[in-house]
Amino acid sequence: MPYMAEKCYFCGMRMKLLNHKDRKSGLRRLMGLALIVGILYSCASVGRIEGGAYDETPPLFLKGIPAPGALNARKKKVVLEFDEFIKLDKPGEKVVISPPQVQQPEVKSNGRKVIITLQDTLKDNTTYTIDFGDAIQDNNEGNPLENFFYSFSTGDRLDTMAVAGTVLNAKDLEPVKGMLVGLHSNLADSAFTTMPFDRVGRTDSRGHFSIRGVAPGSYRIYALQDADQNIYYSQPSEAIAFQDSLIIPSMEERERMDTTWIDSLTVDTIVRRRYTYYLPDDILLRCFKEIAPYNRRLMKSERPTAKTFSLYFNAPADTLPRLRGLNFDAHEAFVIETPTGRKDTLQYWIRDSLVYKMDTLQMELSYYYTDTLQQLVNRTDTLRLVSKQRPKSEKELEKERKEKEKERERRRKKGEPEEDPIQFLALDLYAPSSIDIFDYLTLSFKEPVARLDTAAVHLRHKVDTLWVDLPFDFQQDSLDVNRYNLFADWTPGDSYSIEVDSMAVHGLYGLFTDKVKREFKAKTLEDYGQIFFNVHGADSVAFVELLDGSDKVLRTVSVVDGRADFYYLPPGKYGARLINDANGNGVWDTGKYSEHLQPEVVCYYPMLLELKANFDLTQDWYVNEKAPDKQKPDEMKKQKPDEDRKKKEREQRNKNRNNSSSSSSSRNSGRGYSY
Repeated sequence: MPYMAEKCYFCGMRMKLLNHKDRKSGLRRLMGLALIVGILYSCASVGRIEGGAYDETPPLFLKGIPAPGALNARKKKVVLEFDEFIKLDKPGEKVVISPPQVQQPEVKSNGRKVIITLQDTLKDNTTYTIDFGDAIQDNNEGNPLENFFYSFSTGDRLDTMAVAGTVLNAKDLEPVKGMLVGLHSNLADSAFTTMPFDRVGRTDSRGHFSIRGVAPGSYRIYALQDADQNIYYSQPSEAIAFQDSLIIPSMEERERMDTTWIDSLTVDTIVRRRYTYYLPDDILLRCFKEIAPYNRRLMKSERPTAKTFSLYFNAPADTLPRLRGLNFDAHEAFVIETPTGRKDTLQYWIRDSLVYKMDTLQMELSYYYTDTLQQLVNRTDTLRLVSKQRPKSEKELEKERKEKEKERERRRKKGEPEEDPIQFLALDLYAPSSIDIFDYLTLSFKEPVARLDTAAVHLRHKVDTLWVDLPFDFQQDSLDVNRYNLFADWTPGDSYSIEVDSMAVHGLYGLFTDKVKREFKAKTLEDYGQIFFNVHGADSVAFVELLDGSDKVLRTVSVVDGRADFYYLPPGKYGARLINDANGNGVWDTGKYSEHLQPEVVCYYPMLLELKANFDLTQDWYVNEKAPDKQKPDEMKKQKPDEDRKKKEREQRNKNRNNSSSSSSSRNSGRGYSY
């Protein structure tokens, strides 16, 4: 029988078979091979191979061109090499080159290398530093090489001094991430507004910054949220910070103890090592935005419904605009509402049905706007407002009439009242069943009120078994014309009722309210707790804001004789911040660079307080005891450190890996494999 060439099913290799006998022999050999493979397979882990522990070692820097610390370097291309494949995380945000570059440099990774190409001409006798922060990461696990920077000099001297500190938001002491911090050797105030920084750094997620490669001398330091990337303060909308005192870099020799270990329990050697430490390292910058001069103008006008129209300005004004109707009489024709509480958005409710039934309203609007000289001047525009609600056609009205007729006929046959049910003015009554003793009642409507009869509103107090009329104050809300507030003195633990008679309130468009009654009870004193602060170190005029766990202001009290007391607090967690009220106006005020005016100082109580019912807390508060960046409790900070985020991500990866391994083991169990 001739030779035949065939392909092996398992390995794809060609084998030759001679005859039937040889084929049987070959088949036995293949069966033996398959048996061996099966035994080996049973010894192995069945399923997806998970590998060992995750790599948590960052890349190791090997060499660079030019060499680290090189002198008289003139090439604009820098190449750094590492021991493994790397990637760059947000290089445009994290990589900071000093002195700052006007033209954006090119920063990219290629395998084990990072390549930086500078576009600006190199300055003579200048130290260049490239601060990567944590931008360099290994390619597989994303382990960052923390605080890595690289420097060289175009002259015969390498400047090595550094300054460091923290940038916080002046209003709430939040760490400010990604803010540019720079030094000016030009000490004139105008340098910050006309010239790029000499040396720069950038804040991390904790608000920390360091500026390296600094030469000896005196500097002014600034922080800048550089919106237009010109490396100086040019727009009022940019957040800034500045320090009044000069920065004078220095260094000193320090000593530390380094310990080597034989194992985890046994110390081998303790070695004293001397090193150079750079100062200052505790610069604090409080960043703020100035109150920018605004260009007031009319942004939009619209008539969303037949009965209303709205005017939208980009900024408020002290006075309301004046309206003159061109095809209607505008005298006392409107009820004006400011939904935002400011005079930048105005909603007009049209009183007269003859006016709101008009498809188009033409009017002359006179208002204040900002001219080219940044002065508010009077301006008059002509508006033509068309209702977005299309009036119904005769055909549609006829269709509605026939449907109503059919509905009345259906009711008549069933013995139901033929007339439509009365439509009332919707009333939303806020009167919780258990009311706080400092709270008040609220009546809210969906349209302005034309008439409200306070004699038809009855507030009663239950004394023993009798209901006694209780005096109250009734006021229209200062922000919402459709809301009315009812104030009274509640006795803790007592019962009350409020009753609004039918037709007590008439709406602007003819509807009136139905009868409403609600009973409620005031909370007892045992439902509350109190917090009393003994304040030390505050200015002569200061106030304290009580906060919830998310930094929201709940109450405000002035500091009087070193005390800030908060009564009748529901159980919960509370924080507090103090504002040194320099101008005594009762609110926090921002700064102004041109006047060397710093923002008003804010201090946080350094922990959250957990208040229980029927419990009083008295706390001594030394407002300057802790550094500002250590005051605000971590639980209240919105800007969380990147290290915490990465730790959580790593823990989640390990958890997913363990779950995957458990799932794999579960799938492989019970298959009958044995060793």
